[in-house]
Amino acid sequence: MKPAVRILLLGSSALLYGVLAYATPRPEFGQLLGVLIAAFGLYGWMMRAGLPLRQGLVAALLLRLLWLPALPTLSDDYHRFRWDGLLVTHGVNPYQFRPDELLTPAGPLPAQLVAELYPRLNSPHYYSVYPPVCQAAFGAAASLLPTSALGFVVVLRVLIIGAELSTALLLLALLRRFNLPEQRALWYLLNPLVLIELTGNLHFEALVISFLLLMLWLATRGQLARAGGALALAVATKLLPLLVLPLLVRRLGRGQLLGFLAALGVGLLVLFAPFLSVELFRNIGRSLTLYFRSFEFNASVYYLLRAAGQWYKGYNDIARIGPALACTTALGSLVLALRERQPTWVSLPRTLLLLLTLYFLLATTVHPWYITPLVALGVFTRLRYPVAWSGLAVLSYAAYRTPAYTENLGLVALEYGLLLAVLAADGWQGRFSAQPRQA
Repeated sequence: MKPAVRILLLGSSALLYGVLAYATPRPEFGQLLGVLIAAFGLYGWMMRAGLPLRQGLVAALLLRLLWLPALPTLSDDYHRFRWDGLLVTHGVNPYQFRPDELLTPAGPLPAQLVAELYPRLNSPHYYSVYPPVCQAAFGAAASLLPTSALGFVVVLRVLIIGAELSTALLLLALLRRFNLPEQRALWYLLNPLVLIELTGNLHFEALVISFLLLMLWLATRGQLARAGGALALAVATKLLPLLVLPLLVRRLGRGQLLGFLAALGVGLLVLFAPFLSVELFRNIGRSLTLYFRSFEFNASVYYLLRAAGQWYKGYNDIARIGPALACTTALGSLVLALRERQPTWVSLPRTLLLLLTLYFLLATTVHPWYITPLVALGVFTRLRYPVAWSGLAVLSYAAYRTPAYTENLGLVALEYGLLLAVLAADGWQGRFSAQPRQA
């Protein structure tokens, strides 16, 4: 690729991300989709043309810094982040009370902040579901800048960019260790969905990915106790990484497994200790039950089962279908763990990728940022569907055209129909093979 072409592609990408960050309201789906299609087109062009690694790494950092002073445009979750952070700074356990329980004049938060924040919360009637690593970050940001929403956002964004820098280093180190081209790291680091949802919209999958890669790096070096601690950090950021546990049993001897689990347990106990209470377990349990029994967004298999249930029973039977699909995922994790051939640390990213794919295909809720760990794990495989799904998932933004978040099921069908085609193509071309080959 000629230098002038590289400059043009990177400059055009920066312009598109600037438009997304500062001039694209969430309800403007037509504009949003057009800009994202262009961004993914440039991304694919750069990856296929072989953008030099050093220039790609610099571009990945600069494109993230471009978002630094911008408020999130595609997600309003940061208002809840700030609410929880303010509770932490005022010495209140964020798992103990719903926001609607703290509206009394004697509540812990200043009336002015409550009047500003509460109307913007998208889940004021639910207990917090954000684990302690998130709460620590929210509390730190709120304590530094308690009255500034933009300042709060900037502090969290700096933290997430720091996590992404760590991810970049770990991707490069692991690719070298697995004898794979370092260039592959750019497939994650320059992915538009990763840039938009993690840096742009402040989703903490950025930390989860970094901690999971740290666990893998430490495990490959035989530092299993530290690897258990790294997994504890991942789980204490989002609970989903617990799914990796069945895949570790055959990779560790009995003594090693016990040591790893002990480190994991101690790490979780230390991280959750500041919030330990009866309310912690009871209210997080309530929130998780609600998640599996009530929430639905951009699903695939679940929507088919929901339609069948409505035809057969005359109502939405999510209260049974959601938990049943979750149990199916748990069973699938055991099957994958038992049937995996030659389980090694090199093959772990591929197997975990398949397990998370199963989880999201059976989930009742699949927000676009949920796909970002698949993009990171896909770097270690020859599979194309993680990147394809990251592009197709943006079709779900169509739901934000109205305040009621009404989904366009035709676009959902298009997303998963095309994803199924890419999955089939990956299978036809033998890309699911366990051992990655250099590309």
